[in-house]
Amino acid sequence: MSTAAPSTASSATPAGVNTALSPLPAGDRLFGWSDHAALWLSLGVGLLVMQIGAYLVPAVGTQTALMVIVCGSVIGAGLLAWTAKIGCDSGLSSAGLMHATYGSSFARLPVLLNIVQLIGWTTFELVVMRDGTVAIARQSGSFAGAVWPVLATLLWGAVLLALLSGSMVRLVRKFIGRYGLPLVIASLLWLSWQFLAKANAQGLAALWMRPGEGGMSTLSALDLVIAMPVSWLPLVADFARHGRDGNSALRGTWLGYAIANIWCYALGVLVAITAPSTDLVAALLLAQGGLIALGLILIDEVDNAYGDLYSGSVAGHSLKPGWSVRRWGVLLALLCTALALVLPMHSLEPFLLMLSSVFVPLYGVILARLAGTVDIASLVTQRKVNTSAVAIWLLGIACYHLCAKLAPDWGSALPTLVLTFVLARLTRAGQSRTTAAA
Repeated sequence: MSTAAPSTASSATPAGVNTALSPLPAGDRLFGWSDHAALWLSLGVGLLVMQIGAYLVPAVGTQTALMVIVCGSVIGAGLLAWTAKIGCDSGLSSAGLMHATYGSSFARLPVLLNIVQLIGWTTFELVVMRDGTVAIARQSGSFAGAVWPVLATLLWGAVLLALLSGSMVRLVRKFIGRYGLPLVIASLLWLSWQFLAKANAQGLAALWMRPGEGGMSTLSALDLVIAMPVSWLPLVADFARHGRDGNSALRGTWLGYAIANIWCYALGVLVAITAPSTDLVAALLLAQGGLIALGLILIDEVDNAYGDLYSGSVAGHSLKPGWSVRRWGVLLALLCTALALVLPMHSLEPFLLMLSSVFVPLYGVILARLAGTVDIASLVTQRKVNTSAVAIWLLGIACYHLCAKLAPDWGSALPTLVLTFVLARLTRAGQSRTTAAA
């Protein structure tokens, strides 16, 4: 495979050429459906997902938790897959889709917000990897000093810098698909077996029938599940544009992410109802073979951080094309490593829901306006501000927060998504030529 494709973090791209806002050439589109599936199954696996799954219980019952996990994952992964198809069909990055929808001037705001949230996610990932590494190391009774978390953070930051110097396409096709993903699946299978055995020993029927204690409605729990795939919406086109055709991007993305999200959320619930520890990492370490399994999942966490940084660097390149994608990646990696050293990063649920309030309506409008549109690339520079799209997005943000405040039991994500999609679809007449279907 050629390493000169713009899909690498491309220093080969001429300075000043804004590859983020123009379609990727057909010769550089190498991903088949299995590549999309492997990528999103790998990106969907993570300790953060398991931790959020553990938040669902005991607020809701076991059966309700599993129901919202399956429904929320299918819906959220479907939104990802639909966006992936649009990105693949158009060849545009996420920043390009934002420009095509909101106008070339206004789109800089959501692109900038995307960079901010990607910095936050990467910092989260570094903290998770650091804490997991230190927890594993301290199993030997050593590494108790305050210097070890700092060294672990610097180590993972250095790993990300090394990965950003190579090819994203090669990383997905050569490492994740062939080596990384099978090892991670094996570790998930092992942990699932171990905690199912614990559940069986404690009385599987009783755990299955356990009711919720309150504090979270079913629709609120559904919001929390959808929040994770929604957080990937601003990234998916950056990878999907490397696909050979839109239908394979849709199928692979939907299948891969739905499996990962359901599995990790459900494993988080299983750990929470069977393990005495409130610390997920500690509970995983106590399982037989948990040290090895956790280590493999921890290694897989690297591709989540890498994905955030890669997409953030593409978004940064769209704002300042004079800096290559690689240069942006190195800058963001250094910044996130520094933030991981100094910021307390443990208030996860409010952060996730805040991101949803911005990106659920943002992509409700994008999906409604771009699905089925011919020649999306021509819309990137068609206007500076698309006032109707901007107004609907802002209305959607207000709707999200009003739902959370006035009717929290009904959830916020789905009502907001439906409202913005319907309004944007009804007001898109005359924007472009359309086909009969997305």
